[in-house]
Amino acid sequence: MERLIQANGQPYYGLFSSPPGLINYRDFDFRSPMGRRLGALAKWRRFHQFQYFGIISDTLIGGCALANLSLAGIGFVYLFHPASGRMIERQFKLPFGLGTQFSQRPDDGVCELRSGRNRLRLENQPGVREKRLLVELDDGTRIDAAFSETEPVFQPMCISTPTAVNGWVYAQKVAGVRCSGHIRSALGEFDLEQIDAFAHHDWSAGYMRPETHWNWACLSGRAERQRVGLNLSCGVNETSFTENCYWLDGELIKVDTVRFDFQRRRPLEPWRIDSHDGQVALRFEARGLHQEHMNLGILASNFKQIFGQFSGVLRPVGRPEVSIANCWGFVEDQYVKW
Repeated sequence: MERLIQANGQPYYGLFSSPPGLINYRDFDFRSPMGRRLGALAKWRRFHQFQYFGIISDTLIGGCALANLSLAGIGFVYLFHPASGRMIERQFKLPFGLGTQFSQRPDDGVCELRSGRNRLRLENQPGVREKRLLVELDDGTRIDAAFSETEPVFQPMCISTPTAVNGWVYAQKVAGVRCSGHIRSALGEFDLEQIDAFAHHDWSAGYMRPETHWNWACLSGRAERQRVGLNLSCGVNETSFTENCYWLDGELIKVDTVRFDFQRRRPLEPWRIDSHDGQVALRFEARGLHQEHMNLGILASNFKQIFGQFSGVLRPVGRPEVSIANCWGFVEDQYVKW
Protein backbone atom coordinates (compact mmCIF):
# COMPACT_ATOMS: atom_id res chain seq x y z
CA MET A 1 0.00 0.00 0.00
CA GLU A 2 1.21 3.52 -0.68
CA ARG A 3 -0.24 5.13 2.48
CA LEU A 4 -1.10 3.72 5.89
CA ILE A 5 -4.05 6.07 6.54
CA GLN A 6 -7.03 5.42 4.29
CA ALA A 7 -9.32 8.01 2.67
CA ASN A 8 -11.76 7.64 5.60
CA GLY A 9 -9.08 8.81 8.04
CA GLN A 10 -8.49 5.37 9.58
CA PRO A 11 -5.35 3.21 9.35
CA TYR A 12 -5.08 -0.14 7.68
CA TYR A 13 -4.62 -2.75 10.42
CA GLY A 14 -2.98 -6.14 10.35
CA LEU A 15 0.20 -7.90 9.30
CA PHE A 16 1.52 -6.74 5.92
CA SER A 17 3.72 -8.57 3.44
CA SER A 18 5.52 -5.31 2.63
CA PRO A 19 5.80 -1.87 4.26
CA PRO A 20 3.48 1.02 3.43
CA GLY A 21 5.15 3.72 1.39
CA LEU A 22 4.22 6.56 3.77
CA ILE A 23 3.02 6.83 7.37
CA ASN A 24 0.71 9.76 6.55
CA TYR A 25 -0.26 10.44 10.16
CA ARG A 26 -1.57 13.96 9.43
CA ASP A 27 -4.46 12.36 7.49
CA PHE A 28 -5.58 10.41 10.58
CA ASP A 29 -9.05 11.30 11.94
CA PHE A 30 -7.71 11.85 15.47
CA ARG A 31 -10.38 12.09 18.16
CA SER A 32 -10.43 12.51 21.92
CA PRO A 33 -11.59 9.51 23.98
CA MET A 34 -15.02 11.21 24.08
CA GLY A 35 -15.18 11.59 20.30
CA ARG A 36 -14.19 15.24 19.83
CA ARG A 37 -12.21 15.88 16.65
CA LEU A 38 -8.64 16.98 17.42
CA GLY A 39 -6.66 19.42 15.32
CA ALA A 40 -3.14 19.81 13.97
CA LEU A 41 -1.57 20.77 17.32
CA ALA A 42 -2.88 17.62 19.02
CA LYS A 43 -1.74 15.49 16.08
CA TRP A 44 1.78 16.93 16.36
CA ARG A 45 1.92 16.58 20.13
CA ARG A 46 0.73 12.99 20.34
CA PHE A 47 2.53 11.50 17.32
CA HIS A 48 5.79 9.79 18.26
CA GLN A 49 8.37 8.03 16.14
CA PHE A 50 11.57 6.13 16.80
CA GLN A 51 14.14 4.08 14.97
CA TYR A 52 16.78 1.73 16.34
CA PHE A 53 19.78 -0.02 14.76
CA GLY A 54 21.51 -2.77 16.75
CA ILE A 55 24.84 -4.47 15.98
CA ILE A 56 25.35 -7.95 17.42
CA SER A 57 28.44 -10.18 17.45
CA ASP A 58 30.63 -12.14 19.87
CA THR A 59 33.28 -9.41 19.52
CA LEU A 60 31.27 -6.18 19.74
CA ILE A 61 27.74 -5.10 20.67
CA GLY A 62 26.32 -1.75 19.61
CA GLY A 63 23.09 0.18 19.60
CA CYS A 64 21.87 3.53 18.28
CA ALA A 65 18.37 5.03 18.58
CA LEU A 66 16.65 8.22 17.47
CA ALA A 67 13.26 9.31 18.80
CA ASN A 68 10.90 12.15 17.91
CA LEU A 69 8.73 12.80 20.99
CA SER A 70 7.34 16.13 19.67
CA LEU A 71 8.52 18.06 22.77
CA ALA A 72 12.02 16.59 22.48
CA GLY A 73 14.34 14.85 20.08
CA ILE A 74 16.30 12.08 21.78
CA GLY A 75 19.22 9.95 20.66
CA PHE A 76 21.70 7.54 22.14
CA VAL A 77 24.57 5.38 20.97
CA TYR A 78 26.73 2.85 22.77
CA LEU A 79 29.38 0.22 22.08
CA PHE A 80 30.20 -2.70 24.38
CA HIS A 81 33.29 -4.93 24.14
CA PRO A 82 32.42 -8.30 25.77
CA ALA A 83 36.01 -9.54 26.11
CA SER A 84 37.13 -6.58 28.21
CA GLY A 85 33.80 -5.46 29.66
CA ARG A 86 34.53 -1.91 28.45
CA MET A 87 31.73 0.31 27.20
CA ILE A 88 31.35 3.76 25.68
CA GLU A 89 28.02 5.57 25.44
CA ARG A 90 26.54 8.98 24.64
CA GLN A 91 23.07 10.47 25.05
CA PHE A 92 21.48 13.52 23.44
CA LYS A 93 18.27 15.42 24.30
CA LEU A 94 17.23 18.34 22.09
CA PRO A 95 14.17 20.50 22.98
CA PHE A 96 11.34 20.32 20.43
CA GLY A 97 13.54 18.18 18.21
CA LEU A 98 15.68 21.13 17.08
CA GLY A 99 18.60 19.71 15.13
CA THR A 100 16.70 16.59 14.07
CA GLN A 101 14.83 15.38 11.00
CA PHE A 102 12.56 12.37 10.64
CA SER A 103 11.23 10.78 7.46
CA GLN A 104 7.82 9.11 7.68
CA ARG A 105 8.72 6.62 4.93
CA PRO A 106 9.85 3.34 6.56
CA ASP A 107 11.89 2.20 3.55
CA ASP A 108 12.94 5.56 2.15
CA GLY A 109 14.44 8.62 3.79
CA VAL A 110 16.68 9.85 6.58
CA CYS A 111 16.32 10.23 10.33
CA GLU A 112 19.10 12.33 11.81
CA LEU A 113 20.17 14.12 14.98
CA ARG A 114 22.91 16.77 15.07
CA SER A 115 24.32 18.26 18.26
CA GLY A 116 27.52 20.28 17.93
CA ARG A 117 30.07 18.05 16.18
CA ASN A 118 28.01 14.93 16.86
CA ARG A 119 25.80 13.27 14.28
CA LEU A 120 23.55 10.21 14.46
CA ARG A 121 22.08 9.30 11.07
CA LEU A 122 19.87 6.41 9.93
CA GLU A 123 19.29 6.04 6.18
CA ASN A 124 16.65 3.79 4.60
CA GLN A 125 17.17 3.25 0.89
CA PRO A 126 14.45 1.87 -1.41
CA GLY A 127 15.10 -0.59 -4.20
CA VAL A 128 18.05 -2.30 -2.56
CA ARG A 129 16.12 -2.10 0.75
CA GLU A 130 19.28 -1.16 2.58
CA LYS A 131 19.43 0.27 6.10
CA ARG A 132 22.55 2.26 7.03
CA LEU A 133 23.75 3.68 10.33
CA LEU A 134 26.28 6.52 10.39
CA VAL A 135 27.57 7.87 13.72
CA GLU A 136 30.22 10.58 14.00
CA LEU A 137 31.10 11.82 17.49
CA ASP A 138 33.35 14.64 18.67
CA ASP A 139 35.63 12.14 20.45
CA GLY A 140 36.58 10.47 17.14
CA THR A 141 34.11 7.58 17.35
CA ARG A 142 32.79 6.61 13.93
CA ILE A 143 30.28 3.89 13.05
CA ASP A 144 29.36 3.10 9.44
CA ALA A 145 27.19 -0.04 9.34
CA ALA A 146 24.63 -1.38 6.87
CA PHE A 147 22.56 -4.38 5.88
CA SER A 148 20.29 -5.28 2.98
CA GLU A 149 16.98 -7.15 2.92
CA THR A 150 17.44 -8.33 -0.68
CA GLU A 151 20.61 -10.48 -0.70
CA PRO A 152 19.72 -12.90 0.66
CA VAL A 153 15.98 -12.23 0.62
CA PHE A 154 14.55 -11.27 4.01
CA GLN A 155 10.90 -10.86 5.05
CA PRO A 156 10.45 -8.02 7.59
CA MET A 157 7.72 -8.00 10.24
CA CYS A 158 5.31 -5.19 9.28
CA ILE A 159 2.39 -4.63 11.62
CA SER A 160 -0.26 -2.00 12.37
CA THR A 161 -2.39 -2.26 15.51
CA PRO A 162 -5.02 -0.13 17.27
CA THR A 163 -3.74 1.33 20.55
CA ALA A 164 -5.83 2.38 23.56
CA VAL A 165 -9.14 4.06 22.70
CA ASN A 166 -7.98 6.50 20.01
CA GLY A 167 -4.54 5.57 18.71
CA TRP A 168 -2.54 3.18 16.55
CA VAL A 169 1.04 2.00 16.08
CA TYR A 170 2.91 0.94 12.96
CA ALA A 171 6.04 -1.17 13.59
CA GLN A 172 8.58 -2.69 11.21
CA LYS A 173 11.15 -5.14 12.60
CA VAL A 174 14.22 -6.94 11.22
CA ALA A 175 16.62 -9.37 12.96
CA GLY A 176 19.01 -12.07 11.82
CA VAL A 177 20.63 -10.26 8.87
CA ARG A 178 24.37 -9.98 8.15
CA CYS A 179 25.89 -6.57 8.86
CA SER A 180 28.81 -4.94 7.06
CA GLY A 181 30.87 -1.80 7.59
CA HIS A 182 33.47 -0.42 9.97
CA ILE A 183 33.69 0.96 13.50
CA ARG A 184 36.44 3.13 14.95
CA SER A 185 36.35 4.01 18.64
CA ALA A 186 38.30 3.97 21.90
CA LEU A 187 37.49 0.25 22.04
CA GLY A 188 39.41 -0.37 18.80
CA GLU A 189 38.78 -0.67 15.08
CA PHE A 190 36.43 -3.36 13.78
CA ASP A 191 35.47 -4.68 10.35
CA LEU A 192 31.89 -5.90 10.84
CA GLU A 193 32.10 -8.59 8.17
CA GLN A 194 35.31 -9.98 9.64
CA ILE A 195 33.80 -10.27 13.13
CA ASP A 196 30.67 -11.93 11.64
CA ALA A 197 28.32 -9.19 12.88
CA PHE A 198 24.54 -9.30 12.57
CA ALA A 199 22.02 -6.47 12.73
CA HIS A 200 18.63 -5.67 14.19
CA HIS A 201 16.40 -2.82 13.04
CA ASP A 202 13.19 -1.28 14.43
CA TRP A 203 11.11 1.44 12.76
CA SER A 204 8.03 2.43 14.79
CA ALA A 205 5.60 5.35 14.73
CA GLY A 206 2.08 6.28 15.70
CA TYR A 207 -0.30 7.53 18.36
CA MET A 208 0.93 5.41 21.24
CA ARG A 209 -0.52 5.35 24.73
CA PRO A 210 0.39 8.59 26.58
CA GLU A 211 1.70 6.45 29.44
CA THR A 212 2.96 3.01 28.54
CA HIS A 213 5.35 0.20 29.31
CA TRP A 214 6.87 -2.64 27.34
CA ASN A 215 9.32 -5.51 27.43
CA TRP A 216 11.18 -6.56 24.31
CA ALA A 217 13.68 -9.21 23.27
CA CYS A 218 15.81 -9.59 20.16
CA LEU A 219 18.63 -11.88 19.08
CA SER A 220 20.60 -12.23 15.87
CA GLY A 221 23.22 -14.77 14.89
CA ARG A 222 23.69 -18.36 13.80
CA ALA A 223 22.21 -21.56 15.16
CA GLU A 224 22.67 -25.00 13.62
CA ARG A 225 24.01 -23.51 10.35
CA GLN A 226 21.02 -21.18 10.01
CA ARG A 227 20.78 -17.41 10.26
CA VAL A 228 18.47 -16.79 13.20
CA GLY A 229 16.69 -13.62 14.31
CA LEU A 230 14.10 -13.07 17.02
CA ASN A 231 11.68 -10.25 17.88
CA LEU A 232 9.38 -10.59 20.90
CA SER A 233 7.44 -7.88 22.72
CA CYS A 234 4.84 -7.43 25.41
CA GLY A 235 3.04 -4.17 26.15
CA VAL A 236 2.58 -2.27 22.87
CA ASN A 237 1.41 -4.32 19.87
CA GLU A 238 -1.01 -6.92 21.22
CA THR A 239 -4.38 -5.39 20.25
CA SER A 240 -5.79 -7.82 17.65
CA PHE A 241 -2.29 -8.74 16.38
CA THR A 242 1.21 -9.21 17.81
CA GLU A 243 4.66 -8.49 16.44
CA ASN A 244 6.14 -11.66 17.96
CA CYS A 245 8.14 -13.72 15.50
CA TYR A 246 11.48 -15.24 14.63
CA TRP A 247 13.35 -15.74 11.38
CA LEU A 248 15.18 -18.78 10.02
CA ASP A 249 17.39 -17.87 7.03
CA GLY A 250 15.21 -14.80 6.43
CA GLU A 251 11.86 -16.62 6.57
CA LEU A 252 9.44 -15.05 9.06
CA ILE A 253 7.75 -17.47 11.48
CA LYS A 254 4.90 -16.05 13.57
CA VAL A 255 4.70 -16.59 17.34
CA ASP A 256 1.83 -16.23 19.82
CA THR A 257 1.86 -13.97 22.90
CA VAL A 258 4.91 -14.16 25.18
CA ARG A 259 5.68 -13.93 28.89
CA PHE A 260 8.75 -12.10 30.24
CA ASP A 261 9.75 -13.40 33.66
CA PHE A 262 12.42 -11.23 35.32
CA GLN A 263 13.21 -9.12 38.39
CA ARG A 264 12.46 -5.48 37.59
CA ARG A 265 14.62 -4.14 40.42
CA ARG A 266 17.44 -6.52 39.51
CA PRO A 267 17.42 -6.56 35.68
CA LEU A 268 20.90 -8.13 35.42
CA GLU A 269 19.62 -11.37 36.94
CA PRO A 270 18.51 -14.09 34.46
CA TRP A 271 15.34 -13.60 32.42
CA ARG A 272 12.93 -16.31 31.18
CA ILE A 273 11.00 -15.70 27.96
CA ASP A 274 8.36 -18.21 26.85
CA SER A 275 5.62 -18.07 24.21
CA HIS A 276 2.08 -19.26 24.85
CA ASP A 277 2.21 -21.60 21.84
CA GLY A 278 5.42 -23.29 23.02
CA GLN A 279 7.51 -22.21 20.02
CA VAL A 280 9.89 -20.13 22.17
CA ALA A 281 11.58 -21.20 25.41
CA LEU A 282 14.61 -19.06 26.21
CA ARG A 283 16.83 -18.02 29.09
CA PHE A 284 18.71 -14.72 28.95
CA GLU A 285 21.95 -14.04 30.84
CA ALA A 286 22.86 -10.34 31.10
CA ARG A 287 26.38 -9.12 30.33
CA GLY A 288 25.89 -5.34 30.32
CA LEU A 289 23.37 -2.51 30.50
CA HIS A 290 22.48 0.81 28.88
CA GLN A 291 19.96 2.81 30.91
CA GLU A 292 18.36 6.23 30.99
CA HIS A 293 16.24 7.89 33.66
CA MET A 294 14.35 11.10 32.90
CA ASN A 295 11.48 12.75 34.77
CA LEU A 296 10.40 16.15 33.46
CA GLY A 297 6.77 15.87 34.55
CA ILE A 298 5.10 15.87 31.14
CA LEU A 299 7.89 13.64 29.79
CA ALA A 300 9.30 10.71 31.75
CA SER A 301 11.29 7.60 30.92
CA ASN A 302 12.76 4.72 32.90
CA PHE A 303 14.63 2.78 30.22
CA LYS A 304 16.86 -0.26 30.53
CA GLN A 305 18.33 -2.01 27.50
CA ILE A 306 20.31 -5.04 28.58
CA PHE A 307 22.65 -6.94 26.30
CA GLY A 308 23.66 -10.52 26.90
CA GLN A 309 23.27 -14.10 25.69
CA PHE A 310 20.27 -16.30 24.99
CA SER A 311 20.09 -20.07 25.36
CA GLY A 312 17.15 -22.37 24.85
CA VAL A 313 15.07 -23.67 21.98
CA LEU A 314 12.85 -22.58 19.09
CA ARG A 315 10.19 -25.06 18.01
CA PRO A 316 8.86 -24.22 14.52
CA VAL A 317 5.70 -26.19 13.82
CA GLY A 318 6.34 -29.27 11.69
CA ARG A 319 10.12 -28.77 11.67
CA PRO A 320 13.06 -29.87 13.80
CA GLU A 321 13.80 -27.85 16.92
CA VAL A 322 16.48 -25.18 16.70
CA SER A 323 18.86 -25.03 19.66
CA ILE A 324 20.01 -21.58 20.75
CA ALA A 325 23.33 -21.58 22.63
CA ASN A 326 24.90 -18.38 23.97
CA CYS A 327 23.53 -16.23 21.15
CA TRP A 328 23.98 -12.50 21.74
CA GLY A 329 21.04 -10.12 21.79
CA PHE A 330 19.03 -7.58 23.77
CA VAL A 331 16.14 -7.33 26.21
CA GLU A 332 14.38 -4.16 27.32
CA ASP A 333 12.29 -2.94 30.24
CA GLN A 334 10.83 0.48 29.43
CA TYR A 335 8.36 2.82 31.10
CA VAL A 336 7.56 6.04 29.29
CA LYS A 337 5.21 8.98 29.65
CA TRP A 338 4.99 11.24 26.62
